[in-house]
Amino acid sequence: MRATQGSDAAVSGVRWLGHASALIMDRGTVVLTDPVLTNRVAHLRRRRGPTPIGPHVRNPDAVLLSHLHADHAHLPSLRLLDPDVPIVAPWRAIDGLPALRRFADRLVLLRPGDETRIGKVTVRAVPAQHDGRRWRRGPELAPAVGYVVEGDRRTYFAGDTDLYPDLADQVGPVDLALLPVGGWGPTLGNGHLDPSRAAVAARLVEAGLAVPIHYGTLWPIGLDAVRPRLFFSPGAEFVHHAKQVGVVAVELHPGDELGEPDTGPEAPGTNYV
Repeated sequence: MRATQGSDAAVSGVRWLGHASALIMDRGTVVLTDPVLTNRVAHLRRRRGPTPIGPHVRNPDAVLLSHLHADHAHLPSLRLLDPDVPIVAPWRAIDGLPALRRFADRLVLLRPGDETRIGKVTVRAVPAQHDGRRWRRGPELAPAVGYVVEGDRRTYFAGDTDLYPDLADQVGPVDLALLPVGGWGPTLGNGHLDPSRAAVAARLVEAGLAVPIHYGTLWPIGLDAVRPRLFFSPGAEFVHHAKQVGVVAVELHPGDELGEPDTGPEAPGTNYV
């Protein structure tokens, strides 16, 4: 695979839009993960990469929501989508976030293990080890999930997760893994992967290629000056750890795209191993 800057013609590949938002393209079908299409989420600001624009950003074939946290189920961004775009979400998502009722006729709700057909690909929900609640208090009505998108290849979008005992059996093997390696603050709490643990996850799911996401995009103003390593470095650290465990990985910048193999040049700033 190679990296390019936002190709308009891509029908197979992946484009990272920043944070947990990515366009997965397979067999001409496009799914958009955890869309954050604005420059602000509450107190967080987009500090790196362009505002997501371009083909398929607002009119994908479907959207995948991994869980209900505001930086993953971002209601203002969902309202920017074309009004007929299906939204795949965890089972009981409306119970956990009643504001999703406005999208009720478009929701496809999945439990781990459930599948749905989107265009020419199959989307399967898989477990995630992460707090799926919208808010910190109350019952977890809609547990967090990840997704495996299967067409000509198998792509794992982890959403937010930590390692869990049967991760390999639930997910792998996959051709491409989009793995969270950081966050938006000075620390990572329970239910998250850091770069070294994400490399373990990549090895467990036998990823043919792994791409770090969920870092270096959204950040409170001023915090990157206090702990810049936690903002800028997780992607490169993941690539390093992945190499140590025998996994091929590539670091993208927000807006970069990975397409099908060819002999074109690598994009500037793309970190291959």
